[in-house]
Amino acid sequence: MAAKIKSIYYYFRFIKNRFISFFTCLITTLILINASATEQRLTSSLIWMGCGVSLKAYMSEVAKAFSEKTGIPIRMAGGGATKGIRLAATSVADIGGTCRHKLTNSKGKVIDKEKQATLFPVAWDALVIIINKNNPVKSISEQQLKNIFSGKIKNWNELGGKNLPIHVVVRAGKSSGVGLMFRLMVFKDPNYEFPSSVLIRKSTGPIERYVMKTINAIAIDGISSARKQDLKYLSLNNIEPTKENIMSGAYEFYRPLYISIHNTPSAYAREFVNYILSKEGQSIISKAGTINLEEGRKLEHLWLNKCYRMLDQEHSECTYF
Repeated sequence: MAAKIKSIYYYFRFIKNRFISFFTCLITTLILINASATEQRLTSSLIWMGCGVSLKAYMSEVAKAFSEKTGIPIRMAGGGATKGIRLAATSVADIGGTCRHKLTNSKGKVIDKEKQATLFPVAWDALVIIINKNNPVKSISEQQLKNIFSGKIKNWNELGGKNLPIHVVVRAGKSSGVGLMFRLMVFKDPNYEFPSSVLIRKSTGPIERYVMKTINAIAIDGISSARKQDLKYLSLNNIEPTKENIMSGAYEFYRPLYISIHNTPSAYAREFVNYILSKEGQSIISKAGTINLEEGRKLEHLWLNKCYRMLDQEHSECTYF
């Protein structure tokens, strides 16, 4: 009997030791898997490229919060709205930022270079008329704005200002976010040619710096970028580009800001899109001083109508909401 009891004792001790060994091995494996996943996230990163307006509007703040939450770093570089779409379409960038819709051909079809990108509206911006802070002019009409950029109004004294020639500054190219949207909103022509007298700068930064140091300069900018500079905005038709006026649509030069990804994105890129559209992501956008989707809810229907009018057709690129 004693031998039998002893045998049973050793058997159960054997089972116990095997169970402990198995459990220890399982815990160790889970720890290693978790550590490996964490290490992979830390060594993996997302690349964001796009327009400076989006970068200044919300991207820096959202990227920081996303990285802290997920452990996925985001490397960011500018380059403009066009690169924000096309580099996402070719997977050179995981995520793009753009302040214009995709371009289309004469048949209303998206051009090949931008077909493979999917755009998600994430916030609202507005085009503003920027001038030097020492310029006394406060408001102009939309027709006067059109006449300035077409060369018909040449002196500030025609607008109640000083006797100084107007120096019009524009962004190089026709497909930039500001350049394209301004041509569509004011001239209803995406290919409108400004007169040869305008000054051309390659990006938003040089335009803002020129206006800040030149009392008789005028340019178009995105408010999300302009509000961070020492600039003055002109009211349009006596309506100031305040956050409230933009949100309500009273100030009419509003436009969406988009995140772009490849049509078949990486899991991390999809995770970022979900984050920026989440309540937390949208709250960060608002705290950064930019109009988020909820705050700009009234603009959705207004934008679709505006977009149809600008493009003069039932255009697929107007239906992102």
